[in-house]
Order: sequence, then structure tokens, then C-alpha cells
Amino acid sequence: MNKAILQKITGPALMGVVLSVLPIVFTSVLTYYAIAYESLVNTFDGWAWLLITVICTVTSAGLTPPTILALIFGYFLGWEAVFPLVVINFGGILFINLLVRWLDHDQFLRFLNRQPKAQSVLDRIRDKELEVIFFAKLSPILPFGLTNLLFALSGASLKNILLGGFLGMLPRTLLAIFTGHEAREIRTLLENPQQGIWGQIVIVALILVSIFGLWRVVQKALK
Repeated sequence: MNKAILQKITGPALMGVVLSVLPIVFTSVLTYYAIAYESLVNTFDGWAWLLITVICTVTSAGLTPPTILALIFGYFLGWEAVFPLVVINFGGILFINLLVRWLDHDQFLRFLNRQPKAQSVLDRIRDKELEVIFFAKLSPILPFGLTNLLFALSGASLKNILLGGFLGMLPRTLLAIFTGHEAREIRTLLENPQQGIWGQIVIVALILVSIFGLWRVVQKALK
């Protein structure tokens, strides 16, 4: 029985678990070090931030949530953080796609082929994949790495993943940068990132728009 269970554990399945759990742990670690070494980070020059951007481009694929990075980058760099965060978002998406190509992507598709209903829904929304990706990325509560993994496994085109991901992540990224830029101290920012009433309203609005958009697209696919 244990052997049968192990045979069902695929690379993408393991990645899904990792991409759901690790960002939570890593966010706590990153928050601690950002608070503890705030004065040191304030001394970083452009080359140091370039190195950090390169590292975060890789870690954002499964470790570092881009939203927490946007808060920290926004706090230390202000609006100059926009370009590094765009690079980080695109890099995380590309990195996940490369991993999926390297792992058993075909096995996942064969599994879907044995699930007629799941395959039917996937086929019907494929022509609306840009909308699905956009609304999924718009939501601040859906894990960045996990959604990238699911879209890569589903066979969505890389162009739509990049475009939909960019358009969906842009509002929440800009909000996080603005919140970081306006914060008085890093501890208050990271311990209560949506402390302002307007920030809370925007977050709730993004979640509602995301849910409504995904529901509308899926309902059309089921008809």
C-alpha cells in the first residue's frame, strides 16, 4: 500500500505542497531579518540591490512571496522598486515553467485525461486562459508560486501566463510599494501591512473582483 501511495506522488504534487508551505515559513524569516537589520539594509547601494533582485528572482518561484518583497523594496527604495519587482515577478514565472518542463508535466496531463469532467472544464476555459490567469493573479490571497505551477501544468501558453500575470500582479504590487513607501518604520509595516483603511478596502476589492471574474469565466466554461 505504501508503495502504491509513493507511486502516486508526482513531482508536480510535491512542488504543490512545497509552494504552499514554504512561502509562509520564509515570510516569517524574511520579516525577522528585515526588522533586525534595517539599519544595515539602509546602507545598501545599487549593486547590492541588483544582487538582491537576482536572488529574489529565483526564490520568488517558491520561497519569497512577491507581495512581501514589494513591501520591503517599497520601504527601502520607494517607487524605484517598480522595475526590480517586475523583473522578480517575470523571473519567478519563467523559473516555475522551466521546472515544470523538467519534471513530469506529461504525467499530470495523463492524469487529467482520466478525469473527463476536469479535462472538459480545462478544455473549455483554455480559450479564456488569459482572463483566468489575470483574475487569479489579481487576488492577494492566492499563492504566487502555486498559481504559477498550476498554470504551467495546465498547458497554458507562456505568453498568456506572463501577460496575465503582469496585469494581475500590477495593482497589488503597486499598492504594496505605496504602502511600504509611506510606512514610518519597517516593524510596523511588516507586522501590519494593511493598517490603513484605504489599503484594506483595496485588498478586499481585489479579492472580490478576482472571485467574481473567476466565477464568471468558469460558469461560462460549464455551460
